Amino acid sequence: MTDQSNYVPPKVWTPPASSGGTFANINRPVAGPTHEKVLPVGKHPLQLYSLATPNGIKVTIMLEELLALGHAGAEYDAWLIRINDGEQFSTGFVEINPNSKIPALVDHSGDKPLRVFESGAILVYLAEKFNAFLPTEIAARTETLNWLFWQMGSAPFLGGGFGHFYAYAPEKLEYPIDRYAMEVKRQLDVLDRQLAGNRYVAGSEYTIADMAIWPWYGGLLRGEMYEAAEFLSVHEYKNVKRWTDEVGARPAVIRGRKVNRVRGDPAEQVPERHDASDLD
Repeated sequence: MTDQSNYVPPKVWTPPASSGGTFANINRPVAGPTHEKVLPVGKHPLQLYSLATPNGIKVTIMLEELLALGHAGAEYDAWLIRINDGEQFSTGFVEINPNSKIPALVDHSGDKPLRVFESGAILVYLAEKFNAFLPTEIAARTETLNWLFWQMGSAPFLGGGFGHFYAYAPEKLEYPIDRYAMEVKRQLDVLDRQLAGNRYVAGSEYTIADMAIWPWYGGLLRGEMYEAAEFLSVHEYKNVKRWTDEVGARPAVIRGRKVNRVRGDPAEQVPERHDASDLD
């Protein structure tokens, strides 16, 4: 490990022999597949390939919410992608998401399969396909998308920034932990101020903005991420706490959290989901 206090970047960067940290075995500076594997396809038109990370949970919550509304066309097969094992670098997965990140969705309901990748894009796609959880009135729609994209832009500071250096890096470094802790607390304050005057993030209506934000920031408030709730004093954000509890109590959210989960309470783990009864 290089002495960080004396580190001087070279003129041309070259990959280190080991990047260190929890995800060192899958970190690499190039894209593309590492191995051949055809993805399985189940009986439903919607095929989800994912893992119960915050980004994966967004989509399974959305699908379960759609089913709770009675949208039978939202039935889906959810296949487990073990990212720690590099399954996102298979030829089949790269074909549907060249960025090799979960979640990825394939819709087989049309004339030919349609791939959708990036969690925010999947939420918008499903909302528009089923005309649900994304308002059609221009001001409300815009506000929902404002907050959806706020989450998409903000969460990397929470996950790849704070989460990495606080929980996963091979050594604790004060500067990056301070840098990202400050930003995460600023984001929590942004959210807390917004929720002070609104039941849900984008207003009075529950939308895909809540589904996108809850797994990340609600997860932090629930003590489920990085064991950092005390460190970040998340109890200070009373409005976020009220919203976190309300959204977390929704039956579809409870069901969606279980899908593709392989850690934590075994009673909440449903590695693959192919029928509603798998969650019962």
